[in-house]
Amino acid sequence: MIDISLLNSTFRLIAPILLAALGGLLCDRVLIFNMALEGNMLLGAFTAVAVSYYTGSSFAGVLVAAIIGALFSLLLGLFVVRFKGDAIVSGISLNLFATGLTTFLLRRIFGVKGFFKDPAIIGLDNLEIPLIRDIPFIGGIISGHSWVVYASWVLVVVISIVLFKQVIGLRMRGVGQNDKAAVTLGVNVNGIRYAALAFSGILCGIGGAQLSLGQVTLFSENMSAGRGWIAVVAVMLGRAHPIGVFVASILFGFTDAVGFRLQGMGLPYQLTAMLPYVVTLIAMFFVQFVNKKRNLLNQ
Repeated sequence: MIDISLLNSTFRLIAPILLAALGGLLCDRVLIFNMALEGNMLLGAFTAVAVSYYTGSSFAGVLVAAIIGALFSLLLGLFVVRFKGDAIVSGISLNLFATGLTTFLLRRIFGVKGFFKDPAIIGLDNLEIPLIRDIPFIGGIISGHSWVVYASWVLVVVISIVLFKQVIGLRMRGVGQNDKAAVTLGVNVNGIRYAALAFSGILCGIGGAQLSLGQVTLFSENMSAGRGWIAVVAVMLGRAHPIGVFVASILFGFTDAVGFRLQGMGLPYQLTAMLPYVVTLIAMFFVQFVNKKRNLLNQ
């Protein structure tokens, strides 16, 4: 079952989860539990398809999806940071809003139900990396992905450097550990939280664009299919560390790829589609178990 094709699919499928999880990680570092990752990805996926269809440019689709993602995430900031609302309730509400909005716009703009596919939609091109593509086995796994996939890997390193080597990262971690102490040191706590939310939205929007333009070239209702929720678990499982989140995303991407492979082998779609979510539940139980043991040891 495990071959080059499966591993290649794994790295392609982790990109949306990884990007959303990195966004959730930034919010977690400033004490905002971002539950709106799912809706943000879905809105980004729709925006990318719509802009690509009307402009004939996949890059424009990704760019506008990132902008819409940032605005959508700042809306969460308005509720949580400005009005001190509950982050979980606000996040779930925005997810429901995004689901309804994309369904409405799909019917209003394109006049279709269920999904929209058209030859005018320009997808993301796959890039063949010189030299690496000629390496046996490794070339078949690493090469041949869209630029968004490679950008997600680079962002793991960039965010690690920013969080642990730069002043802004120190301030973010300070806000997350003790926001009142950060205020006494002159840190603009709300400004940092808005910035984290905006960048989180950008990442989610790009992740949604990868879903609709990188993996396929269409938009279907609720096509994020719980990947935003999986990203939330990846943040928890990776303990809000970029490397940990990357490893967790690989786990979920691999199970997603295995699900597609099992479906191709004749297993029912309903059975294979549930595999990533079963692994997510197991991961959740694992996180809770570890946290409980840690609390007992601290006592």
